[in-house]
Amino acid sequence: MSRVLPARLLRAATTLAGVAALALAAPAAASPAPLAAPDIPVANVKAHLQQLQSIATANGGNRAHGRPGFKASLDYVKAKLDAAGYRTTVQQFTTSGAVGYNLLADWPGGDANAVLMVGAHLDSVGAGPGINDNGSGSAAILETALAVARANLQPRQHLRFAWWGAEELGLRGSRYYVNNLPSAERSKIKGYLNFDMVGSPNAGYFVYDGDNSDGVGAGPGPAGSAQIEKVIQDYFRSINVPTEGTDFDGRSDYGPFISVGIPAGGTFTGAEGRKTSAQAQKWGGQANVAFDRCYHRSCDTTSNINDTALDRHTDAIAHAVWTLAAAPRA
Repeated sequence: MSRVLPARLLRAATTLAGVAALALAAPAAASPAPLAAPDIPVANVKAHLQQLQSIATANGGNRAHGRPGFKASLDYVKAKLDAAGYRTTVQQFTTSGAVGYNLLADWPGGDANAVLMVGAHLDSVGAGPGINDNGSGSAAILETALAVARANLQPRQHLRFAWWGAEELGLRGSRYYVNNLPSAERSKIKGYLNFDMVGSPNAGYFVYDGDNSDGVGAGPGPAGSAQIEKVIQDYFRSINVPTEGTDFDGRSDYGPFISVGIPAGGTFTGAEGRKTSAQAQKWGGQANVAFDRCYHRSCDTTSNINDTALDRHTDAIAHAVWTLAAAPRA
């Protein structure tokens, strides 16, 4: 997760009008009910994290933009997706004097005019391997994508997964992608789900606040964001885990999407902020301690992961993908 807070992104969502809401209504009675999402084995997600750790260890201890560890991470993810039947595209850009890459993976089928995107940044900071930030989100969406392939899911909406480069330098990869999309292609994206840090050791359970129901911060997301929030909240309610809203503050890759009016949502387990006593009572863990004490440090390794949080958030991702991709076109 980036420390950069681009000012133009913070309140962009509140100034946009005329954006079509994300369709979340149930299918007509004559249509079959959507399939339930599978339980995603956390062991599979952790196996990807171990691979990312090994890549970092073999490449100077990190997976940062412009470093060999990032490209090796991208090659690992791409190979898994290619083998599973995805149509992958590597998008190249240059920033901070180095070549960067985004990886896009399209699942064949679905309405090409109604695209649901799921993304996570793949780069680490230079100080460490970035296993929670953001190996966790990258591995969770990778295993969700592989579960889509195993199930041979045939969603109504077209599914596109993305692994972004250079997020830690200010959302450079996702911004490049959005800024270079023709307006007709932007209008096809009906929702963007972002997962940046979903295994913090002193974990919280935060859901991006699509309707600004907490009344503070950067305001609501574009029309449709509240529906995404509700789908994710419904999953956590179903497993009796309370959630809190987290603001669209521009710190992660949803920023470029909401700036052009694309509905967004996702989950987050916390970074350098400290868990309050009330949150510790609600979620367990340690009060007055950072959600992730290894945030942007060399100790962000495979030992810096809360397995329970990673498991729950990965299953929430799968639930959101299965539910939202089954929705009819807006």
